Amino acid sequence: MTTTTTTTTDTPQARNPLHGLTLERIVTELVAHYGWPGLGERIVARCFTHDPSIGSSLKFLRKTPWAREKVESLYLFMQREQRRAARPGGAP
Repeated sequence: MTTTTTTTTDTPQARNPLHGLTLERIVTELVAHYGWPGLGERIVARCFTHDPSIGSSLKFLRKTPWAREKVESLYLFMQREQRRAARPGGAP
């Protein structure tokens, strides 16, 4: 009988940079970084441009997969840019 052990590196979530983050945290950090107007320019959705709030945005994003994917992608982009800027000799 062969026994298989699964380590955390074998699981699909181990390399997922969004694992453990809530959608609320992602939206909150994006708003803190870009502001509602900046978020509305980057992702064209009424929940970011017309009377925006975290609650209404979460409700929309949970029902709209394409918008959620854009938000997650923008969050990962923001994280990469922040890491680059933090490195010595990084972007100004």
